[in-house]
Amino acid sequence: MSLPASVSRVRVRYAETDQMGVVYYSNYFVWFEVGRTDLLRSAGWSYREMETDGYTLPVIDAQCAYRESAKYDDEIEVRTTGSMVSPVRIQFSYEVVRSADQKTLATGSTVHATIDRAGRPCRVPERVRALFS
Repeated sequence: MSLPASVSRVRVRYAETDQMGVVYYSNYFVWFEVGRTDLLRSAGWSYREMETDGYTLPVIDAQCAYRESAKYDDEIEVRTTGSMVSPVRIQFSYEVVRSADQKTLATGSTVHATIDRAGRPCRVPERVRALFS
């Protein structure tokens, strides 16, 4: 089973913007989290279940390339895909698109290590590896 792409829809809230109504840059990383959480949930593996099973996925690298500004009240889509980077790392890729005109506003990625209950790096669980094959 290959992990399908997911699309998360978000409407830009006033609190996410500056005085000019433009989204503050750090909010894109919050939207990336929405995207990857939705992607994993759609594949049947929630963060809550992962933590119950003794694993966490801390971010070890995050990147975002900004192309055009999102603005207050824009409806956006966060398109998320995932891939294995190594036996202990997962990468998620994101495209933030304004729904009204389908313009790409930003692209980015996050890389996550797999950590066990003791806080040590460990192999991505088989259940998760199967999602990326």
